[in-house]
Amino acid sequence: MPAVPQSIRLKLPFVIAGFASFLFSVWLYFVQDETSAGIFVGLWVPSIHSLGTLLLAQVEAPASAESQEVRS
Repeated sequence: MPAVPQSIRLKLPFVIAGFASFLFSVWLYFVQDETSAGIFVGLWVPSIHSLGTLLLAQVEAPASAESQEVRS
């Protein structure tokens, strides 16, 4: 079995958590007839993915002072 690239391994927990949240919200909304709770849990999906993006984004080094000057 080929090794999974590290970039995918780092993203996988957030994708799985987002998908699990989606499935849980659908189950709450349709099966349990808890519409408010289903909508609330459904809003977790973009929050989980945003958290993953925030945590996995690489911070760029500050640009040199010359490129930050305002040219007139």
